[in-house]
Amino acid sequence: MAVCARLCGVGPARGCRRRGAQQKGTAGDSSEPDTDPEEGGGGGGGCGEAAAAEDDDAAEERIEGAALAESSPRGRAPLSLLDLPPELLVQIFGSLPGTDLPNLALVCSAFRRILRTDTIWRRRCKEEYGVCENLRKLEITGVSCRDVYAKLLHRYRHILGLWQPDIGPYGGLLNVVVDGLFIIGWMYLPPHDPHVDDPMRVKPLFRIHLMERKSATVECMYGHKGPHSGHIQIVKKDEFSTKCNQTDHHRMSGGRQEEFRTWLREEWGRTLEDIFHEHMQELILMKFIYTSQYDNCLTYRRIYLPPWSAIDLIKPGLFKGTYGSHGLEIVMLSFHGKKAKGTKITGDPNIPAGQQTVEIDLAHPIQLPDIENLSNFSELSRIVLEVQEQVRREQQQEEEGGLEKEHQPQAQEEEEEQPQPGPSQQEAGRGAEGPATEEGAMAQGSPPASCPFVLPGGIASRNEDYPRTCRACFYGTGLIAGHGFTSPERTPGVFVLFDDDRFGFIWLELQSFSLYSRIKDSFQNADAPSQEAFDEMLKNIQLLTS
Repeated sequence: MAVCARLCGVGPARGCRRRGAQQKGTAGDSSEPDTDPEEGGGGGGGCGEAAAAEDDDAAEERIEGAALAESSPRGRAPLSLLDLPPELLVQIFGSLPGTDLPNLALVCSAFRRILRTDTIWRRRCKEEYGVCENLRKLEITGVSCRDVYAKLLHRYRHILGLWQPDIGPYGGLLNVVVDGLFIIGWMYLPPHDPHVDDPMRVKPLFRIHLMERKSATVECMYGHKGPHSGHIQIVKKDEFSTKCNQTDHHRMSGGRQEEFRTWLREEWGRTLEDIFHEHMQELILMKFIYTSQYDNCLTYRRIYLPPWSAIDLIKPGLFKGTYGSHGLEIVMLSFHGKKAKGTKITGDPNIPAGQQTVEIDLAHPIQLPDIENLSNFSELSRIVLEVQEQVRREQQQEEEGGLEKEHQPQAQEEEEEQPQPGPSQQEAGRGAEGPATEEGAMAQGSPPASCPFVLPGGIASRNEDYPRTCRACFYGTGLIAGHGFTSPERTPGVFVLFDDDRFGFIWLELQSFSLYSRIKDSFQNADAPSQEAFDEMLKNIQLLTS
């Protein structure tokens, strides 16, 4: 402790203030401790704590300091950091995390003066938040890099990442990023139906920037009249809300009809006259009425990207999927042992955002019939229903086995827990043909083979441009419900893996097919801190719409 205290130039642990007073007459006031709360932030003083150290600790430090003085050249104690050139201190301080610098400013007024150097804060803005702009142009407006770090980037750091807005059943995907000298909230929208392979569309909902030194400015970007006054409130670490202060900027001169036509072109890429299906027209009009009432005054809850394991079937992540008259929706694919889940990030009045739209049973691969018989829907239905019955029997046996285990004698229970000889490696390699062995091949890292695929007759698909080969198929269930999420039930289906970026799901009862394509945009500050945190997030967003 004494060594650290002497190197920092704040004196031995018995009290930095006393040493500063002693040196004031001989070496000026450069090491005078600084206790300005405005500069120091939330404390950080080792000085107050060191002054309260026990006497034996202080004695030990004096002995240690004397030993160092004797071992150093000419009996001189180690140099203080204050003896280093200022430009070297700028380099040292610039390599420290920005959150540690306010505490460093409390050490002495010399450190405090050095920490006013903009080079230090320019480096922190770049390394911690990726700001690569020429920050020197800020000098024109009188805003320093330190202001940008403290009043913009650090203050709003908790809203960076992926979020789901609370818009009833519809949900959404918001990505908040540092973009140059702005923090911008981009709403991610699926491409126009049914072009599932097209890139995502983005539009800004709000932005935050520093126009003057006092505080950051929040602007609402909703509507077509340019940025206007807005407000952001950070409710807690994983939740924040936005509010528009000038909702009249969202209105159009032509009234609600013009607003609807403009929204329809942006949302669907067509006019109402182009949509001949009456039910689809009702769904579109309902969504416009529901979503437009929020006027960009929304609450957002954090979502994470799913963790990725090398044994996963494919890399998990976000996908765009076709959902009939509801258009394209965003689904998050994640893996959980022998199960895979597809959770809706955007939803509809039948199955709202947050619900688990599909569940894949990776323990039950499906061997599709040959290409001639695959076009027969009855044959596919028979195969899937057989697997469904097998799954039902296995679940029943597990439940009965669990009840028996609760009532069996302790000795018998211990005997059954003894490891049993398993199959040989050669026998374990023998599984079901086709897709069953594909799972093992993918788990071992070898490239799986592809087999021909065609949709059975009678299966409706929004996109006929689906792949004609697949890697594997698994039994799964899909969630269906009436309007308003009434009478929800899971029905059997087939999960079809096409390649690393595309999969499909055949809804047996609906006789329809959904095609999913990976969202390839990169997202920062979106990784789950742990598998437990991700599972908790999935649980929370599902409860919101249950």
